[in-house]
Amino acid sequence: MQYKAYAAQSPTTPLAPTNIPRRQTGERDVAIEILYCGVCHSDLHAARGEWPGMRYPLVPGHEIIGRVTAIGASVSNHQVGDIVGVGCMVGSCRHCQSCDDGLEQYCEGPRGWQQTYNGWLDGSGENTYGGYADGITVDEHFVLKITHPESNLAAVAPLLCAGITTWSPLRHWKAGPGKKIGIVGIGGLGHMGIKLARAMGAHVVAFTTSPSKIQDARDLGADEVVVSRNSEEMATHTKSFDFILNTVAAPHDIDAFMILLKRDATMTMVGVPDSPHPSPGVANLIFQRRQLAGSLIGGIPETQEMLDFCAEHGITSHVEMIEMKDIELAFQRMQKSDVKYRFVIDMATI
Repeated sequence: MQYKAYAAQSPTTPLAPTNIPRRQTGERDVAIEILYCGVCHSDLHAARGEWPGMRYPLVPGHEIIGRVTAIGASVSNHQVGDIVGVGCMVGSCRHCQSCDDGLEQYCEGPRGWQQTYNGWLDGSGENTYGGYADGITVDEHFVLKITHPESNLAAVAPLLCAGITTWSPLRHWKAGPGKKIGIVGIGGLGHMGIKLARAMGAHVVAFTTSPSKIQDARDLGADEVVVSRNSEEMATHTKSFDFILNTVAAPHDIDAFMILLKRDATMTMVGVPDSPHPSPGVANLIFQRRQLAGSLIGGIPETQEMLDFCAEHGITSHVEMIEMKDIELAFQRMQKSDVKYRFVIDMATI
């Protein structure tokens, strides 16, 4: 089957219209008409070849909302007409310890987890193609139920990446009532971290380098906002945080935040910079038994949990809708942080 899509043919060419193949609907497959697809910074890195191992043509997109158009004979969890989501994964080995634990993003199989785009395809070394297209076919295990009102579907799309990337560490490190939680950065990831931590019942402190974002952070639900370039503001929070979620994908001084953690507390990184952070000081870890950790998206069970939680609490992403033809302009604006807080493509415009 052929679908319309937008692809980069090389790291130096803009995304442009093309046709891509999709497999026929297999016994356990779900065929999906894509309605909306969020635009993640990872899409830009991948299309421009800024990460190793990119293969072309490359069709980005891993924040997918769509409608089921066909199902395989053995599919039991989805029906034709259902509204569903597909995130960053469309496959894994399904039998290693991580997969058994519902943490497919850490799959220990020989090929690891299968990315929605630029992933392995049946072991042949071919590419998988993402959501900048009008359709996709996915194994039912990796298709998620969407229960938000249909009027909110565009704003649900970024939950499939930005939402789960922040939810997974907040849940793992037990954000909730009685916990003081820091969110570093107020962008695509950070704005979701603030919303989720607040809804989980935590006391939320947002960190930003820009005083102009103070009111934005409060509007998102932050109880307090700290300008991280102000050393006096930072000092008032020394040794007071139970957990800090650092969403910033640019190199910066990690020690400035590590000293804000209580004894035995953790700061978790979810942003991948294009060059290394300055090395953190070991003393800040040793003398308070603090931990510096990382976290990668989330498994399928916790992604469904996050989507259900967000539907129950009326949580969506702040989005700006664009037409497919404007993706390169969106990439340019994204590089300038000129979006609040996530672009979403209306795939009817493809």
